Amino acid sequence: MKSYLLAGLGILAVTATPAQAQDRQGSIQVKLLATGVLPDGKIKSVETDIVGLPANTQTRANDNYVPTVAIEYFLTNAFSIETICCLTQHDIDGTTGLPGAELVSNARIIPATVTVKYHLDLGAAKPYVGAGPAYFLFIDDEPGAATIPLGVTDFSLSDEFGLALQAGVDVPLNDRGLAISVDAKRYFIDTTARWFAGPDVAIETRHKLDPWVISAGFAYRF
Repeated sequence: MKSYLLAGLGILAVTATPAQAQDRQGSIQVKLLATGVLPDGKIKSVETDIVGLPANTQTRANDNYVPTVAIEYFLTNAFSIETICCLTQHDIDGTTGLPGAELVSNARIIPATVTVKYHLDLGAAKPYVGAGPAYFLFIDDEPGAATIPLGVTDFSLSDEFGLALQAGVDVPLNDRGLAISVDAKRYFIDTTARWFAGPDVAIETRHKLDPWVISAGFAYRF
């Protein structure tokens, strides 16, 4: 469903011609959004394992729903730069190998993101596509309850750079800058998870995160 949304908006972007009915150059747009963060990750490799994980162990992070603020500056009518501000929190549980076992508790992430966006003006709707760098900053994380009996005393996820692709649409509600906004981002980013037993690394795994981030809310441009 989400991939069809991005594909449809991408086709619209390359087939339509931007209208110049509205001068947006130099304006700022602020969005207040409700956001679903939907991880699509898995273990890519096991680098260290002194506790003997079951074969084919895999994990899944839970979805989370958070408020998001986006701030956007229009360089021209068609091009803008946007950044977002949010904090998302996730637990990571075992699926195959360790079904239901809590492996990570309360991993808090700041997904610092800057995208360059290309806009179309179709009158009643203003779709856009965008792309840019992302940096996932893990500001707090704890070992899950299932790892404590194994002697795990600490846990960390590595901060990492990645890429974000974006598509969405703004639908004006009036001629004073108020609009409804729907936005979809797909992140491509990895992280290294380390479980410690005292000073030693007991388990080290490389994870693909690649979350979908789906948002909807209101925008105001001034």
